[in-house]
Amino acid sequence: MLPGHPATAPGLRGGSHRPQVALLRDHQACIPLTKILGDGDIVVLLTPVVTPPQPDAGNTSDPFEPFGRAMAARHPWIRHVPYTSRIGMTSTHVGFIKRAKIVVFVISGPPKKGQLSQVEIGQMAQVIGDQRPQIIVTCQDAHDLGLIEANFPTIVQLSGYLPSDLQVAAAVLFGDAAPAPNTNTTTSTTSTTATATATATATPTTTPATTTTTTTTTTGLDVQSLMIEPKFWASENWDGHNVAPVHELWNQCLPKQFHLEKFPLQSLLRRDGYAMHFVVRLPENNEVVGFCATYTTFVDREGERLIGSLAMIIVKPAYRRRGIGLSLYEHAYRQLKRIRGVDRIQLGSTFPRLLSGIPTAFASESWFKRRGWHMDGQAPGRGQDICDWILKIDDWPSGGLSAASAGLTFRQGTFDDFNLIADFVEKESARKDYTGWYDQYMNLANDGRISDIILGLEKSEIIASALIYTPNEASSLAQDLPWARTIGSDVGGVACICIADGNPAMTISKDTVMVRLLDACVTVLREQGMKRVFLDAVKGGYEGFQSMGFQKWAMYRDLWHSI
Repeated sequence: MLPGHPATAPGLRGGSHRPQVALLRDHQACIPLTKILGDGDIVVLLTPVVTPPQPDAGNTSDPFEPFGRAMAARHPWIRHVPYTSRIGMTSTHVGFIKRAKIVVFVISGPPKKGQLSQVEIGQMAQVIGDQRPQIIVTCQDAHDLGLIEANFPTIVQLSGYLPSDLQVAAAVLFGDAAPAPNTNTTTSTTSTTATATATATATPTTTPATTTTTTTTTTGLDVQSLMIEPKFWASENWDGHNVAPVHELWNQCLPKQFHLEKFPLQSLLRRDGYAMHFVVRLPENNEVVGFCATYTTFVDREGERLIGSLAMIIVKPAYRRRGIGLSLYEHAYRQLKRIRGVDRIQLGSTFPRLLSGIPTAFASESWFKRRGWHMDGQAPGRGQDICDWILKIDDWPSGGLSAASAGLTFRQGTFDDFNLIADFVEKESARKDYTGWYDQYMNLANDGRISDIILGLEKSEIIASALIYTPNEASSLAQDLPWARTIGSDVGGVACICIADGNPAMTISKDTVMVRLLDACVTVLREQGMKRVFLDAVKGGYEGFQSMGFQKWAMYRDLWHSI
């Protein structure tokens, strides 16, 4: 073969597809494998379960079977173990990796929607393998897949995963062919790429079969044999001292709109006296792979009844479907039930507000349904929608909505209103099941921030109230509701809206009162320099809010049940 020509498989010269195999880097100096392998040394070949690159109705075989056979022709101790992007690494894979001298991990391409990244699964295999050499064989451009940034020490890049590509790759791995020149300048300074090329030697006629843990078909693959059985994981109390791994897990698991900086998250989680949080760690390296946040909140001013909040359960994506989430859930549920006074458990939290419930359309909905949570929306606590709203103050009517209504006034609270406010909020929050609202009103009053309470009065009687806050305040409400300040420093908040719509003495419609109350809140926040308003955890009234310029920011399922 002429120097400078890429290695090709026999019989493919002149074809439309010319396999090319490039060695992008080999910091482990393990290629050719003959340098480090002896008789009896096991090579574990981990390949993804994918459809063949050239689908054929009559061909359902594993497209990577030729790779395993070509490797076994050169070293009989090949163990070919497929993996799935839905499950990732299982106990089966761990067992093989622990017995291996070297691991060859194949990546076919980027993840599809809802699947684990093969790159991340490869990193898991690397952790499991500890000090064992690992070779990444990628069937697509390594840069496009983020493999260079992932810092895998040895990377071999193929032009695809046709049988011809895989035969050449096996030849390169065992030194029977030299890799094609690496022309990628971004990796040439750290690469040990060979510059000579040769032709892959023909696979011997008599080829020993590789040992596999499954059948050799893709569509008929016994994937169940690779699935790790869910098991019990020990949950331990989280002491709150090192928030970094929990913060990383939080932002990895939640959509971007719910991402938090480290300090605000720590402030929300560290609530002495009424917060209990739990973690699951990997036994081999103590890594946090699961986290559960719980709180207890007083229901009323008597302080005898409590609601237990399962505020958050998150599991690192690569470790899902292994029983970690269920172990955390069952442990946390038991702990909350043991607390004296807890007569209700909810999903989500009241205050501090991590999430108001399960975000709608999350995959976790079906998971909780299997745990017995009802989401028919037919009654409180059974999955009725809750919505967070955002408003640009410039979209609010320029003249406001403060047209006079007979006997109806709106203003900020004063200390003379304290007893009236306490009685009104206690009655309305109990009647409408607004858990924790009474405490928020009293906290603001006790902090000397009673002017952050906006009142609606018909003559001298309170018929409506709401709380306002700005993101840079030190008020307890601003600290308990993180999302306004997460959106921006110009976002003020409105929360805990109470309207006495059942009061027979009330002569103004509830809708009118709501509009006027919001107008009073928007006016005060505008005067405080806010440009936008965040409206927290409101049930119903969607058309009305949209007609006033509000846009939906997030929606949740309201879920709770008595115990």
